[in-house]
Amino acid sequence: MPAAGLIPAGRPTATPTRLLHLLLLLLTVLAPVLAAPVAAAADGDPSPDPVPQPRVGSPWFGPGLDWTEDLAVDYADRLGTTPSLYSQRVNYPLSEDDRTFLRQFVEQAAAQGAVAAVTLEPLPALGDLTDADAADLAEELATLHRELDTFFLVRFAPEMNGTWYQWGQQPEAYVDAFRSVADAVHDATDHAAMVWSPVYGAGYPFGAAYGDVDPDRVADVRSLDTDGDQQLDGRDDPYAPYWPGADAVDWVGLTLYHFGVDRGRVDNDLDPAEGGETGDLESSEGFEVDVAPAPGAFTERLEERFGYAAGTGGRPFYDRFAERHDKPFLVETAALWEPDGDGDPELEIKQAWWRQVFGAVEDHPLIAGISWLEQRRPEAEVDQRVVDWRATRTDRLSAALRRDLDDAGVDTGPVTRVLDQDAGNAATAQGRQVDADDVGAEMGWIVLCAALLAIAFLVAGLVGRYVPSWRYPDEHDPRDRRLDLFRGWIILTVVFTHIEVASPYSYVSLNAIGAITGAEMFVLLSGIVLGMIYAPTVRRFGEWATAVTMLKRARKQYLVALAVVLIVYLVGLVPFVDATDITTFTDRGTGEDGEAVQGQVYDLYANAARLFDYPPPWYAVKQLLLLQMGPWVFNIMGLFVVLSLLLPAMMWLVRRGLWWVLLAVSWAAFVYGAVAEPHWFPSQFEDVFPLLTWQLPFTHGLVLGHYRRQVTRALTTRPGKVACGVLVVGYAAALVWLWAGHRFGLPATPFPDGSYGWLYDHAYTRIFLQPGRLLDLALMIVVAHAVLTTCWRPIDKAVGWLWIPLGAASLYVFIVHVFFALAVGNIPGLDRGNVWQGTVVHTVVMLAIWLMVKKKFLFSVIPR
Repeated sequence: MPAAGLIPAGRPTATPTRLLHLLLLLLTVLAPVLAAPVAAAADGDPSPDPVPQPRVGSPWFGPGLDWTEDLAVDYADRLGTTPSLYSQRVNYPLSEDDRTFLRQFVEQAAAQGAVAAVTLEPLPALGDLTDADAADLAEELATLHRELDTFFLVRFAPEMNGTWYQWGQQPEAYVDAFRSVADAVHDATDHAAMVWSPVYGAGYPFGAAYGDVDPDRVADVRSLDTDGDQQLDGRDDPYAPYWPGADAVDWVGLTLYHFGVDRGRVDNDLDPAEGGETGDLESSEGFEVDVAPAPGAFTERLEERFGYAAGTGGRPFYDRFAERHDKPFLVETAALWEPDGDGDPELEIKQAWWRQVFGAVEDHPLIAGISWLEQRRPEAEVDQRVVDWRATRTDRLSAALRRDLDDAGVDTGPVTRVLDQDAGNAATAQGRQVDADDVGAEMGWIVLCAALLAIAFLVAGLVGRYVPSWRYPDEHDPRDRRLDLFRGWIILTVVFTHIEVASPYSYVSLNAIGAITGAEMFVLLSGIVLGMIYAPTVRRFGEWATAVTMLKRARKQYLVALAVVLIVYLVGLVPFVDATDITTFTDRGTGEDGEAVQGQVYDLYANAARLFDYPPPWYAVKQLLLLQMGPWVFNIMGLFVVLSLLLPAMMWLVRRGLWWVLLAVSWAAFVYGAVAEPHWFPSQFEDVFPLLTWQLPFTHGLVLGHYRRQVTRALTTRPGKVACGVLVVGYAAALVWLWAGHRFGLPATPFPDGSYGWLYDHAYTRIFLQPGRLLDLALMIVVAHAVLTTCWRPIDKAVGWLWIPLGAASLYVFIVHVFFALAVGNIPGLDRGNVWQGTVVHTVVMLAIWLMVKKKFLFSVIPR
């Protein structure tokens, strides 16, 4: 979009009549043919089940990462697929830092459509937790679901039957605290399930050898003495005292790790060669690590036969709590490996264990989730030495795990809606999609706009005949101020639309053009301007030099786009600056998926932080270079970069009289794009302004700009005026006739019954570039030219001082408006719904940009 358009003086290469007839034919004859395939794109995915459940025999699987060092996207890259579940531990009650930490975790899970398993670790004593703490947590989870469409598994204070957490072995306080959280969560949202998750009971009541955090405490024998012998020992039930009740628990879980062989003393009815992990365990002296699990070790745990002293153990946890109450079962597990050990190989240990876990699903179909500890950390069980639990530590491990997951039928891949970078970019394609009950009103407005444009066209003809002094005086001036003025109005509609405050400006910008928006007019006018200036530039510098100049311009646009993307992100890192107004996008419910996703928040810079890693991962660098990330108010910029790169080839055809070839290819690409919906560029703009669709107004603009004089002469002849009048008035009259039939119940003859309602869905939806919008675009450009030609002087006097400079530097205005949108988002106390405040904001922004243009602020850096 260069600054000013020069009228080409080149020799016509096609007859005016032929050009006029073909343009009219393309816009009228092909429109109904294209209606059906374009409309097919309007069907969105169904809303997800509010309480997703894994398939029987196909549990969810995912890691518990060290989120300070690892990322979900990196784990998925290592595994070769996205997991269906991610786990994280969060302090409870939530502090502001915890709230931020929780949101960051959920955002990463949502980016892959994974379930978020949140483990709550109480910091105060259980008795000090309040119902208000629970309500605060529940509201946060409800908000996160509303914004990110995520499903939660909430594990409150797991392993409560152990001694290694400060909330351990306090059954009455624990049950009260669990039920408080469960009540609050159940009241707040249907999208979170409460998980009760003790640790496997062998070794219970554990004690100092297992890392007791309070060895001197007085045990609550009254509650824990389940066999009535007045003492707490291994014969007491390790689970029942802590059971909160089936009404409070949605899932049950168990922590089942493979550490190795316990060196504790055992009785003689256990063969140590079989693992040394059952028998009359009298004490624990730590573990012999790097030992592969014995065959069947995991199943024996599920059957409560592994590791118990003789005469202890009881009915299996799975039978008592999962099967009896019909509760899904979550397993937290992993196999320990010490890197410096001399035992069995890492792959043998870990693969043997996960195969046992996966293999147990067939006989235990309620196993619905498997969380694998994907961390490297010191462990008390091996004297605080650093051990490695990770199953994707090496490529060999990852490949083996992936094969075994596939072979076992474990569920990987998205469970909920995927809110990744692509989904976020696609969600910014919003329009005025309305309910069926409102289609009549929406179509009524479109019809009214078409009728007003037809009236304006007729009035322009009368003014041209009876008030010739108002006519545009510089028809042969190479600088067409009419075009600059019109572009100025269009670019302001873009600015007002993107700076989302209520004002008369935004009302006009959102409604005044009927079915079309400023975007398609912006693209069309850019093509017209470039078509106008190309031939004079070739005459001055030669065709090759002009092509090189245009390619350099595309390069500058690209580098500026990169700079804007990075600067916006960096500014958002500055303390007290909030860039989320433009770096995230909140779904208005008017996109392709409708109200089902209203309120969801998409991060448009999902992996930007990784750009500052050393070395930065390639996926993050690629997303930046391909303009896949960036502020939503700027996403069309990538389209202009690509169109600018294609410009020399397009103009090579036009200058040789092969404009009809260019338009034929353009329409073929448009039809193919409507049917196949390909996305050839992994860039942000492709999700909102797909290239094969949005090249259509650009290529037509190039042809109109290049043949501007010929087209103008053709349209201003008597046959041309008649043809334009028939098109403009006939089109408006047909719409008015359909409206009257719908409004007053009259027959739609000669149109089929139901045509009025059909038109909105198949021709005018403002999410897709449908045929009706293309017809309105042609109508708008014809009427605008007529009005600005015959009524120039009063219009110029009223708004020319403002719109002409802005239109002459429309690309500059578009770029700088990004930072004004950022600034408005940081105005303290701004009420976006207040019309008076919004009017002041829009006025100040408009005048500030105008002043910057007049002063040529940064003109040497920012393209115009």
